[in-house]
This record gives sequence, C-alpha cells and structure tokens, in this order.
Amino acid sequence: MSVTSPVGAPEHAPPVGGPLARLGAAMSDHFRWVVTAWLAVVVLLGAAAPSVFSSLAGAGWQANGSESVAVRELAEQHFGGAGSSALQVVVHSDTAAVDSPEMTAAIAAVTGVLADDARISAVVPPQPGVSISPDGHTAVVLGGAAADPDEMVRAATDLADPLAEIAGDGIEVYPTGASALWSDFNAANHDAMIKAEMISWPVTLAIMVLAFGSLVAAGLPLLLTMAGLVASAGALVLINEIVPISVWAMNFAMMFALALGIDYALFLVVRFRDALRGGASRRMAVAETMDTAGKAVLLSGLTVLVSLSAVLLVPAPAVRTMAVGIMLAVVFVLAATLTLLPAVLGKLGERVNAAALPYARRQQAHSPWFGAWGKVVDRRPWPLALGALAVLALLALPVLGMKVAMPSIQVVPEDAPVRQGYALVQERLGDGVPGTLQIVASTADAEETARIASATEGIAAVTPPMPTSGGAAGLDSVADGTDRVLLQAIPTVDPSDPALAGTLDALRADLPDSAVVGGAPAENLDLQQALNDYLPIVMAVILVLGFVLLLVALRAPVIAFLGTVVSLLSTAAAFGVATLIFQDGHLSGLLGFDPQGFLDGWGPVFFFAMIFAIAMDYTVFLLSTVKEHVERTGDARGAQIEGMARSGRVIFAAAAVMVGVFFSFALAEPLPPKEMGVILGVAVLLDAVLVRLVLLPALLRLTGRAAWWTPRWLDRVLPRISFTHG
Repeated sequence: MSVTSPVGAPEHAPPVGGPLARLGAAMSDHFRWVVTAWLAVVVLLGAAAPSVFSSLAGAGWQANGSESVAVRELAEQHFGGAGSSALQVVVHSDTAAVDSPEMTAAIAAVTGVLADDARISAVVPPQPGVSISPDGHTAVVLGGAAADPDEMVRAATDLADPLAEIAGDGIEVYPTGASALWSDFNAANHDAMIKAEMISWPVTLAIMVLAFGSLVAAGLPLLLTMAGLVASAGALVLINEIVPISVWAMNFAMMFALALGIDYALFLVVRFRDALRGGASRRMAVAETMDTAGKAVLLSGLTVLVSLSAVLLVPAPAVRTMAVGIMLAVVFVLAATLTLLPAVLGKLGERVNAAALPYARRQQAHSPWFGAWGKVVDRRPWPLALGALAVLALLALPVLGMKVAMPSIQVVPEDAPVRQGYALVQERLGDGVPGTLQIVASTADAEETARIASATEGIAAVTPPMPTSGGAAGLDSVADGTDRVLLQAIPTVDPSDPALAGTLDALRADLPDSAVVGGAPAENLDLQQALNDYLPIVMAVILVLGFVLLLVALRAPVIAFLGTVVSLLSTAAAFGVATLIFQDGHLSGLLGFDPQGFLDGWGPVFFFAMIFAIAMDYTVFLLSTVKEHVERTGDARGAQIEGMARSGRVIFAAAAVMVGVFFSFALAEPLPPKEMGVILGVAVLLDAVLVRLVLLPALLRLTGRAAWWTPRWLDRVLPRISFTHG
C-alpha cells in the first residue's frame, strides 16, 4: 500500500514499538501475502474438515493402565472378543417366544448381520439362563469385538440401520452395550451441538453488532472464528490418523473458537479504533494496537494453552484429546488474531467503522459509564469487595456436598435405541445385567473365584467359567503362559448405583491374586477414580503456571497472586450452582432434564481448566490495561479507574458473547452438553460481573501501589515486558 497517513507521514514509516508492533506493521504491509497464506492453510486443512465428525473417535473413556482396561484387552484377545466393547443386540417380542419361528428368524437375521462384519470376531447366540429372559420373550445376541473400542463404536453406528430393518411384525431389535451407548450418545450430542450453534450464531452476531457498533467490525470475529475452526477441524482429522482423537474434541473446539475469536477481535478492534481517533495512520494504528492489546491477547492465549495443557496429565484418552481439540482451536484463532486480523485492519483503516450504528460514531475507547463505576469502586472498595466475596461464597457452598460419577444411560434421549434396549434388558433379565462385571482368573483359581464372587454382597449371579477361545481350559494359554477363564458376575443394582463401587472393591480385595475384575461399569469406576486422583494435581499445575505467567507479564507478585486466587472464586461458585441444578434437580423442569443425582465425573477436571482459562483471559485484559497506565503515569489509584474505563466495556461485551454462546448449549437435549453450557455460562457471568468488574478492581484499590511492587532480586530475573506503546 502507498496510502499516506492523515498527518502526512508515509504509510511505510518505521514503526515504533516492540516485536509485536513490528509484526503488526509487517502484516499490514503484506496484506495480500497474509491473506493468500491463510487461504492456503484453510483450503489445505479444510479439505479434511468435512469428515471431522465421522472420522474422529467415539470412545476413549477409560483410565489407561487400569485393571478394567487390562480385563477388556484379555477378553478381546483370548475370549472371542467378549469384552466391554462387544456389541449386544436385544431381540424382544411381547407375543412371540424365543423358540417361535418369527423370533428364531429374527435372531438368525441378527446373527447374519453381525457375522458379516469383519469387526465382529464371533457371534454368541442367546443362552438359556444367561441371555434369555425367564419368560422367554427377550434374548440377547452377543457380537464379540475384533477391533479397538473406537472402531467398535463405528461398528455400532454402521450396523444400527441394518439391525433396525430386522424389526417388525411385533418384534423389536435394539443394539445395546457400551459401544452402542457411545454411538447413540455421539449422534445425539452432535445433533445437539449443531442446534446449539445455530441458536448461538444469530445471538452472537446481534451482540457483536451492539458491541462493535459496526457491521464491518462485527464481521471480523467471524473471519477469525471460521479460519480457526476450519483449520483446527482439518488438523484434528490428520492427527486422528496417528492418534485417536475423541469426537468431543471438535465440539469443544467449535465453542472455544467462537468465544475466544470474538474476545480477541473485540480487544484489538477497540484499540485500533482508538489509535485511529488519535490521528495515527493505518499502519501505525496497527503497530500501536499490537504493541498494547496484542500483548494482552498473546498472554491470554498462552494462559489458555497452559491451563488446558495440565489436563494432558490425566491418563484418559477422551479427556486428553478434548483438551487437544481446544488447544488447536486456540492456536489457530490466536495465530489468526496476530497475523490475519492486523492485515485486514491495516487494509480497512477507517472503513472498519463502515455501516456503523449512530451511537458507535460517538463511541470512545474511554467508557464514561465504566469510568464512573471505577470511581464508585475507588470510593467504596471494602463494601463492594466483601459483598462480592459473600455472594461468591454463598453460591460456592453446595460444592461441599458435590458428588461426581461417570454418565448414566440418562445421557441419551429416551427414544434412543440403546436406551430402549437397556430398559428391556433390565425389565426382563434384571437391574444389574446391563452392568455385568467380568472376571478373568487362572484356571487353577476358577472354582475359588466363582465361589467368592457368588458370595460377595451385591452379586446376584455368576456364570460358569468360560475357557479361552481355543476350547477347553488349558488348550490355549494367555501370553504369560497361564491358562485363564472368564466369568461374568451380575450385580444386583443398576450400573450407575453408588453401591456398585463397593461391590467392585470387595471383589478386587477378596478374589484370588490371579483374578482381575473389569467390565463396562468397572471401566467407568476406574476412570472416575483416576479423575479424582488427578484433580488436585491438575489444579495445582494450572494455578502455579497461571501465577508464573501473570508474574512474568506484570512483574508484580502481589497482583499476580491476587489475580490467580480470585479466579478460583468464580470456578467454585459455578460448580456450586451446577450442584444445585444437576445434582439436586433445581430448575430441572425448566431446563428439561432428569437429574442423575451427581455431576458428570469428567466435569471438575476439565471444566476447572476451561473456567480458569477464561477467567485469566479477563484478568489479563483488565490488568494489562491498568499496568499500561501505571507505567505511563505512576498513579496506581488513577490507573485502576482508567483501566476500568478502557477495559470494562470490552470485558462486559466479551462476557455477554461467551454467556450467549455457552447458554445456547443449555438448550441441548443430551445432559452433558447442557451441563457444560450451564457451568461455563454461569462461570463467565459470575467472573465478569462480580470478579473482574467488582472484586479485582476493589483489591487493586485496597493494595494501591503495593499491587505493582517488584522486589529487586525479582526485577533482575524477570524479562522486561511493557504494555505501553512507544
């Protein structure tokens, strides 16, 4: 570009500022190259993006290295695939018995469908006393797993329609079991996420138009979001070719790309407009924007990535890959914010205000309303701080009684085939049959294992020992040379009943040393235990790394500590509200769900990381603005007021967008997305309103200059980072 600035300086004058200012100016200078590069990235990765939901893994909800995973692997390798991933098909008729011609034909048809799929190792017909109901009207056909759990979920999806076609003339056919559960849940979850996105996009666009005041400016976050989404979707598909990635990773990536893309764009666009109003040229306005707001955005992005990286410590593939999905989306959105957005802003210049609403033309970066609120906080810091603390503490109290467990069958809609099959099995065969435990023991201990298991409280029945797939016991030994058998222990209670955990512990404590206990419910309980064990580790890592990042950026240990600690308050309050709603059932009628009596077990670990990342996002926006004025004027008290005036509207608008996005997921039918939307939405609402706009400014006022104090030894160690341009 060869356009001259409003004050006559050449557009290509050397920028004043640090590395980010120079990066912004370079992006502005090379608009065509930047746009071409991003188009190439979007096209190349976008070619794989359309298959993201069909390609990604459907399972992965397990604790790697656990006893239950070992049992599943032994069952799949040496017992005809009769592990927890096996497909179970329920065939039922109210009028015809299992030995009737029509039921016999239906069972034969089911057997044929299963046998024709290479992912099924062997088909076990219904067995009297085991998989045929006492009244003879319900039978279960077992298809052994010849593939990994993720592929078995795909098999359940692929075979759903052929199996459904067998039903008719009074005969019902329903796939059930863990693989079918994840298949139906993923389908319902995908539909719910799409519906939520369709609701959130119009709401988001309306909030953006109000926040930006211009249709052109409001479209910029969509540019970042789409580029980040397409690139991250394609990248997930490619990574999935190497390491299985949970389909949930894309669901969270969609949500975070939209929320953070808008946050980052809003912060940069507001600062860019302010620089233009100050008389800067397009290029210099971009440089100033990147040198100030760009640093805050970069620090915010790094904080999000650091928080989510702690989740990678949890030895659960689904949880880890959900974090990977969000991290990829953040990386691409952050890259677009720091490269593509400056290029577009430099090209647009004053046209960023095109199609502006009347009030936007008069809008200044310094908000009179938030400036006035900053003065209120300055005059009454103690009452406001104590009031905010009291509200957050009151909302957090229910956390003391919070219960967590892995999702039950209620996470899928009532009309889902897997839930109908599940209900039939419980009604006709017993409450505990869907949660059958599997025991693998040495042949020598088979009799003793069966005796102890049968006598264990909470076990209704134990099936006869099943030899390895080679035939009689002893003909085919497991890898370590020990002959083993497989027994099925049927509990007396539903798989989601808390009593089952005690039964599992008793079996593992009392059975012979050669015996290991697994099965689908044991996998859930082992995963829940791993999540509980790693929660304090993940929290500690996130808090320490978050503090270190703030310390490096702000060079002030007091405010870095306070900024980190207050982020815990909105998290605790959000989980307190979630306990009241999803565990105790308050507002369940309004939100349209049946409470499980607990929160989903992966929520505390995963949502803590997400909420803390978002909270630190707003912390960075506020404190970086305040620090800029502290550096410029040395007046800590005045900087708090000015920081509120300049960042309050951005924080409020960004939070409104995030709340709109998250609460749209509260309308989803499956329970986990609903739980996710409410917890994150409440967390953002509380954090933005009570923590960032009340409590943290009040703490800045109370600590005064001490908030920005740096010990001499620390001053020598830390890098010098300034948020002031020039």
